[in-house]
Amino acid sequence: MNSWNDSLHFCKWTGVTCNPATERVTVLNLESQRLVGSLSSSIGNLTFLSSINLQNNSFHGEIPQEIGRLRRLQHLRLTSNSIGGKIPSNLTHCTDLRTLNLSINNIIGQIPDQLSSLSKIQNLGLGGNFLTGSIPPWIGNLSSLYLLSLAQNSFQGSIPHDLGRLCCLGKFSVYGNELTGEIPSSLYNISSIYYFSVTQNRLQGSLPIDVGLTLPNLEVFAGGVNNLTGSIPMSLSNASELEILDFAENHITGPVPVSLGSLKHLSRLNFDDNHLGSGKSGNLNFLTFLTNCTNLRILGIGYNRLGDELPNSISNLSTQLSIFTMGSNMIHGSIPVGIGNLVSLTLLGMEENMFTGSIPAALGKLKKLQKLYLNYNRLSGLIPSSIGNLTQLIAVFMEENNLEGKIPASLGNCQNLLQLNLSFNNLSGTIPKEVIGISSFSISFAVAHNSLSGSLPVEVGNLKNLMELEVSENNFSGEIPNALGSCVSLEHLYMAGNSFQGSFPISFEALRALQELDLSRNKLSGVIPQYLEYFSSLKILNLSFNDFEGQVPKLGLFANANAISVVGNRGLCGGIPKLQLPICSKEAPNRGGKVSTSSIIIIISIVVSTIVVISCFVTIFSWMRRPRKRALAASSSNDWQLHISYSELFRSTNGFSEDNLVGLGSFGSVYKAVLQESEAVVAVKVLNLQQRGASKSFAAECETLKNIRHRNLLKILTVCSNIDFERKEFNALVYEFMPNGNLDEWLHPRIAQIKPLNLIQRLNIAIDVAAALEYLHFDCEIPIIHCDLKPSNVLLDKDMTAHVGDFGLSQFLSEKSNISCNNQSISIGIKGSIGYVPPGKGFIPIIVLLKFKIDLFH
Repeated sequence: MNSWNDSLHFCKWTGVTCNPATERVTVLNLESQRLVGSLSSSIGNLTFLSSINLQNNSFHGEIPQEIGRLRRLQHLRLTSNSIGGKIPSNLTHCTDLRTLNLSINNIIGQIPDQLSSLSKIQNLGLGGNFLTGSIPPWIGNLSSLYLLSLAQNSFQGSIPHDLGRLCCLGKFSVYGNELTGEIPSSLYNISSIYYFSVTQNRLQGSLPIDVGLTLPNLEVFAGGVNNLTGSIPMSLSNASELEILDFAENHITGPVPVSLGSLKHLSRLNFDDNHLGSGKSGNLNFLTFLTNCTNLRILGIGYNRLGDELPNSISNLSTQLSIFTMGSNMIHGSIPVGIGNLVSLTLLGMEENMFTGSIPAALGKLKKLQKLYLNYNRLSGLIPSSIGNLTQLIAVFMEENNLEGKIPASLGNCQNLLQLNLSFNNLSGTIPKEVIGISSFSISFAVAHNSLSGSLPVEVGNLKNLMELEVSENNFSGEIPNALGSCVSLEHLYMAGNSFQGSFPISFEALRALQELDLSRNKLSGVIPQYLEYFSSLKILNLSFNDFEGQVPKLGLFANANAISVVGNRGLCGGIPKLQLPICSKEAPNRGGKVSTSSIIIIISIVVSTIVVISCFVTIFSWMRRPRKRALAASSSNDWQLHISYSELFRSTNGFSEDNLVGLGSFGSVYKAVLQESEAVVAVKVLNLQQRGASKSFAAECETLKNIRHRNLLKILTVCSNIDFERKEFNALVYEFMPNGNLDEWLHPRIAQIKPLNLIQRLNIAIDVAAALEYLHFDCEIPIIHCDLKPSNVLLDKDMTAHVGDFGLSQFLSEKSNISCNNQSISIGIKGSIGYVPPGKGFIPIIVLLKFKIDLFH
C-alpha cells in the first residue's frame, strides 16, 4: 500500500484500475493485503465501480448501505473477513450484479427478499456465516445462477422445490445447516449440476434410482451425516466423471452396487456407518469390481452389516489407496496375504469383525501405515516380527484377540508410536525393553489382561510424555522401578492384579499430573506417602489388598471416602471416620513449657521463610552445577488425532470474531473457542500465513510440541492444517485455555480488577517456569531452547499454575553444539520478539529467576 500517496495519481495505486478516458475508478482489487478497519461509506461515491474484491483481509463492521449507489457494480467479493451485520437490502439497486460472495464472515439475519430482483446474479456465496431463517424460494427465479453456496449457516426448514427451476446451476452446496424434510426431486433434474453437497443436515428420504441418469455431470455427490434411507442407486455408474461419493452416517441399506467399479475417476467412496449388507455371503463382491478404480484413495465401508470373507482380490485395489476402513461388520475368515500390496495405506481399520487365523507377515510391506486397527477380532498366533518394518506407525490396536507368544522386540523399531494396545490377549514373556523404551509414546501403553511376567523394565522411565500406562492383570513381580517417576505426564496408571512388592516408590512424588492410580491386589508394603495429599489432579486412588501399614492421610483426596480404597491392608490406621479404620496410637505429648500461639506463629514464619530462601539458593546452585543428562530418542507423529475441521473452528470462534480475540502474536491471533460437540473451552492460535515466517513458525511449534509433555508446558490438544472455505491454506493450533491469561497482564495490569501477585504466587510462578525450562534443557533427547521466553508467553491456569507457551521460535540444540539461540549457525536472524532478551550461553533454568527478577520480585 506504499503507492497510496499524493505523489502518485490514484489510478496508479496498487489495486486500483481506472477507465483511461474518464480516469474514473472501475476496479478495486485489494485481495489479501492484510487490511483492517471498517468499510468506509465513501465507497458509495465510486459510482463507476464494476468490481470490488476485498477478499481475505480483516475488515469488520457492517457493509455500508451506500454500496447500493454503485449501479454499475457487477462483482462484489468480500469473502474471508470479519464483516458483521445484515446483508444490505439496498443491494437490490445494483441491478447489474453478477457475483455476490460474502462467505466466511459474521453476517447475521435472514437473506433479504429484496435481493430477488438481482436477475443477472450468477454466483451467490453466503456460506460460513450466521444466517438464519429458511432458504428463500425466490432464489429459484434467479435463472442465471450457476454457483449457489449457503453452507455452514443455521438455515432451517426444507429445501425449496422452487430451486429446481435453476436450469444453469452447476454447484449446489447447503452442507452444515439444520435443514429437514426431503431433498426436492426437482433438484435431481438439473443436469448441469457437477457439485452436490447436502452433508450435515437432518434430511430424510432416499436417493432416486435414476440419479446417475438425471445428473450425468456429477463430480462430487455428498450427503453424509443425515437421516437418508433407501439403497445406493445403481444408476450412479452413469455419472462417469464422479470423483467423490460420500454418504457416511446415514441409514442406507441394501448391497453396494458392483457397477460402481466402472467409475474410473473415483477417488473417495465412503459409506461408513450405514446399514449396508445382510451379513451373508456375497456382500463383499463389489470389492473385486472396485479394482478398476485406479484413482481410489479413500474407501470407507466400516460400521455396516457386511458379511462374507474378505476376497483375495483386494490385493488388486488401487495402489494409491491410503485409507481403508471396514471395521464393525460381520466379516470373517482370514486376512488375505495380498493386503500387503496396498503399499500407500496410512490407515487400515479392520476392528470389531470376526477375523480368524494369524496376522499375515505381509502387513510388514505397508511402510506408510500410521494406524492399524485389528482389535476385537478372533485373531490368534504370534504377532509377526515384520510389524517392526512399519516405522511410521503412530497407533496400533490389537486388544481383545487370542494372540499368544511374546511381544516382538522388533516393534521397538517403530519410534513414532504414540499409542499401543495389546490388552486382553494371551501374550507371555517379558515386555521387551526396546518396546517400552520408545520415548515417543504419549497417549497410551496398554498390555493389561495377559500373562506377561518378570519385572517392569527400567526403560519405562523414557516415557516422559505418556498419559496412560496400563499393565494390570498380569504376572509382573519385583519392585516398581523408581524410573517410573520420570513419567511426569502420566494421568492414568493402572498396575492392579500383579505381584509387585516393596514400598511405595519415592520417585512417585514427581507424578503430579496423576488423575487415577490403581495399585490394588499386589504385595506392596510400607506407609502411604503423605505427599499424595497434595496431588490436586488425583481423583481416584485404589491401594486395596496390599500390605500397607501406618497412618492414612486425611487431607486432599483422602478426605473423600468415595475416591479412595484402602481395604485389605491390615496394618493401616487413622484416616477419615468413613474409612472405619482403627485409631492410631497417640504420640507422646509435649512436656515442655507452654508457648503462646503468637510465638508459635512467629517461629513458624521465621523457619518457613528461612527454608524457602535457603532452598532457592540450594536449587540455584545445584542447577548451575548440574551436568547435562541425556534421554533416549524421542520422535512422534505431528498428528494429535483429535479430529477438528476448519469449519468447526470457524463456528466455535463465531467466525474468528474480535469478541473472541484474546491475544495477538508475531505470526497470528489467538481466539477463545467453545467446541460445539464437547463444549470444551480451548484457545485457538490461527497463523497469519501472509506474514513472513509464519509457516516456519507453525512447523517449528509442531515439531517441538510433538516431542514434549510437562505439567508446566502449555498443552496442545490438536492442530488443524487444512483449507478454508475459499480453498486457501489454513494452519491453527488448539491449546488448553488458560483462564487467568498471561503473566505480563498480572505484572503490568491494564485493568483495575487484576490484583497484584503476592510473594508466594510470584515464587511459585518462577519455580513453575524454571521446572519447564529444566525439562526442556535437560530431560529431552535433544535439548530444546525456547528462544522467546517472556512474561506474555507464560500462561496461568485457574489455579495460577504457570505454563510456558509459544514455541514458534524454538530450536533444537545439537549435541555437538554449545551455541545460544541468537547465534546464526543455528538459525538466520535474531531470535525472540518484543519483551524478550536472549540469555546468551548456558541455558540453565535459573535464567528464569534472573530474567524475571525485576518484574516478579520488584
